[in-house]
Amino acid sequence: MSSDLDQPPGAYRDTVIRKIKIRVLPFLVVLYIMAFIDRANVGYAALEMNADLGITKAQFGLIAGLFSIGYFLFEVPSNMLMRKVGARKWIARILFSWGAVAVATGFVHDFTQLAIARTVLGIAEAGFFPCVLLYLTLWFPERERARVVAQFMIALPVATLIAGPLSGMILDHVHWFGVSSWRWVFILEGIPAVLLGIVTLFVLVDGPHKAKWLTREEADWLTDTIEAENRAKLAHHGKVSFLRSLAGIRTLSLSFIYYSKSVAIYVLAFFTPSIISGLGDRLSNTAVGFITAIPYAAAAIFMVWWARHSDRGGERRWHVGIPLLVASAGLVSMVFVQDSLWFSVVLLVVITVAVYATYGPFWALPSLFLTGPAAAVGLASINSLANLGGFVGPFGFGALETATGSIYWGLTAVSITLVIAAGLVTRLRFVREAEANARALANAELSEANKQVEEVS
Repeated sequence: MSSDLDQPPGAYRDTVIRKIKIRVLPFLVVLYIMAFIDRANVGYAALEMNADLGITKAQFGLIAGLFSIGYFLFEVPSNMLMRKVGARKWIARILFSWGAVAVATGFVHDFTQLAIARTVLGIAEAGFFPCVLLYLTLWFPERERARVVAQFMIALPVATLIAGPLSGMILDHVHWFGVSSWRWVFILEGIPAVLLGIVTLFVLVDGPHKAKWLTREEADWLTDTIEAENRAKLAHHGKVSFLRSLAGIRTLSLSFIYYSKSVAIYVLAFFTPSIISGLGDRLSNTAVGFITAIPYAAAAIFMVWWARHSDRGGERRWHVGIPLLVASAGLVSMVFVQDSLWFSVVLLVVITVAVYATYGPFWALPSLFLTGPAAAVGLASINSLANLGGFVGPFGFGALETATGSIYWGLTAVSITLVIAAGLVTRLRFVREAEANARALANAELSEANKQVEEVS
């Protein structure tokens, strides 16, 4: 094994990272696209399903949010099991089980059955996202994390970009065997996850030294680099206990920040189709799907650029805080353009782009001080606690719409949450200290790499 300082020149480093991005990232992006489609397609199915099953707006808000309850309860255990079972097998299990539940949702016949199906879907998918985040820490050094996470999470806007037109076309054109089109939305969009679960067993590997497409020297360098970073974090922050990683002040602070983002994301995912549909009397389901996709196309481009900008400067706090403030302002402004379809779409673009821009910089924050088992627990805890926003947001939004007859009180409530989160993330002392430490380590690595280049020359 090479020593901590025996790092390759910059060109060699770039070659290794490029290999990993080509071999690992695209497949994970495809998996996450399917995950988000299967959790969010209920928003499109609702255009026909709610009337068919007699579901009120408040009941739909509850149904949309129940996914997050199951997800919350089982996410930390799922991530801990992944460390024991291995990423390849565990991610395959998650895919297969959530795909099966997604397909089964197409056969429900009343509110209760649908509520159960949504809760079980959350249980089945629990752990997928933090498992992947933990998996990525095995492959990418610290200074690559924000842009890598953003490149992985480009799956979210891409998923919505696909889900809108696809679900709309299924609703308008697929009525096979006399089965309602909304049922086919769940069935046809759930089957790929089952198949991908099988494919995962043959595509993913559990770490650099099991990757046949890396040379021994490349795998050694990557492992040594990441281990050196982990030792530096332990030296600076100390060992994080199970309880602190599960529910310490750092974890809870980051959870609330991510919670605010989750509230906005899930309100957008579940209610944007209804918002767009309500703005145009003659819009078909297909048209609603295509219009809904517009904001996510813009978000997919911007979020990668914003994460790269964050990585270059090693700055995270304001790269999270500024987009949250922009999204908040956009949500409040929706009330002033409620009679215009196209002004509403423009604001939805701004809001969606801003909320999605936070992903890469945010998920670089916990990895600044969490390593090993603490990372497994901490990442899962942050995501699971934060994803309660996926319950509170849709349920609260639906209840407010039912009580007031307007969507705009709900949008205002989401806006206030985002402002509080923006203020918190920019003021956290431990984040400022972790950023400074990470920048110092990155500068030291760069200096050493440049020195090696000079020696070779």
